[in-house]
Amino acid sequence: MASLVVGSLVVSVVATFVQVSQGSYPTSLGVTFDVLTDPHILFNTDVWLSILTGSDLPEFLSRDALIIWSLRMPRVFVAALVGMNLAVSGAVFQAVTRNELASPYILGVSGGAGLAVLITLVFFASATFVLPFAAALGGALAFSLVYLIAWQGGTSPVRLVLAGVVVATVFQSLQTGLFYFLDSTAAVKTAIAWTTGSLTGVGWAQFRLAILPTLVVIPVLLLASRHLNVLLLGEETAKSLGMPVEYVRFGLSSLAILAAATAVAVAGLVGFVGLVVPHAVRTVVGSDYRRLVVGSVFLGPALVLAADVIARLALMPIQVPVGIVTGLIGGPYFLYLMRRHGDFSEF
Repeated sequence: MASLVVGSLVVSVVATFVQVSQGSYPTSLGVTFDVLTDPHILFNTDVWLSILTGSDLPEFLSRDALIIWSLRMPRVFVAALVGMNLAVSGAVFQAVTRNELASPYILGVSGGAGLAVLITLVFFASATFVLPFAAALGGALAFSLVYLIAWQGGTSPVRLVLAGVVVATVFQSLQTGLFYFLDSTAAVKTAIAWTTGSLTGVGWAQFRLAILPTLVVIPVLLLASRHLNVLLLGEETAKSLGMPVEYVRFGLSSLAILAAATAVAVAGLVGFVGLVVPHAVRTVVGSDYRRLVVGSVFLGPALVLAADVIARLALMPIQVPVGIVTGLIGGPYFLYLMRRHGDFSEF
């Protein structure tokens, strides 16, 4: 466990330094280190009040410090929050569905969020400021629909997965159809960025949008990890131990949906993080969710930060969506899981 946490932190720190030091206005690693470790910035209440309230950063900051803290560090913080939320959300869904191949999008949240974004772009093209809220609302509504379809005097992991696949397929088909109604190149590019997952152009506004739900959801799921362990024992065993299975499953799924919707709201549909990270952590720490959720909190940000460095710098000056990079990482890993397990059965 310690090696996983330390390794994840090392990857995150290295990715952060590379991310904030490179770009159209590069800064040396020495200058970057000085700016990021300057106590007059790190412990300055005016700096953090500016970040949290959206006001201008203090004038005493140097040009390098302004570039790093106003343009590049927001992307690092948002990437970390996206990775953390998607990874923990994936871990929860794998426990709730008792399926090691589940992900945050198995219950249709990606389809619902993507459809809501495209509807907004098609019918309310000038209201791009509502896109994050549309994404979160679409994901929540999709989850509600999945739960409604799966309900037959209760739910089961198999019915939830099947209902999620149905809803996701229908919503993704509707997404494809809506592309034909986009009448401008800018709208098409915005839609593609959202449906593939992108951190290009994010700022402190997206950080402020994501930080509060993250501070609520992550601690609660860490505390609820023992309930996830009980769910893994099977429904009958969990009931015999006195657990109200349906309430717990719905509550934990709702928190996981909120975590995934938070990520979608600020970065679009970044795929495979919720699948790859929990499984990778499981291979190191085992299936104890008290350790698995903690590991996901650290490994998720490391993966997204590293992927975003590649997305931003590999083809400079062109920036590709980070979701493409995570897909290139997660796709082969998904195939590996299929070959290892042979099917999608419960574990």
